[in-house]
Amino acid sequence: MAAEKSVESLSFEEALAELEGIVRGLETGKGDLARAVADYERGAALKRHCEAKLAEAEAKVQAITLGPDGPKLRPVE
Repeated sequence: MAAEKSVESLSFEEALAELEGIVRGLETGKGDLARAVADYERGAALKRHCEAKLAEAEAKVQAITLGPDGPKLRPVE
């Protein structure tokens, strides 16, 4: 089994795909309890990571303002 990448190093898309795989695996109910707990913990970390990435993207989108010369990016606080 390949070593898992750190959650922080994953792109939103990678994290979401892994989270979806974990959810599918947990829904089957197969496997041992220790693996299910580890998967749940990783899934929770992936969920937080995805939420943070979405919040960053939302802040960038909200920073776009429409001026007379077209869209501009205002500084994000």
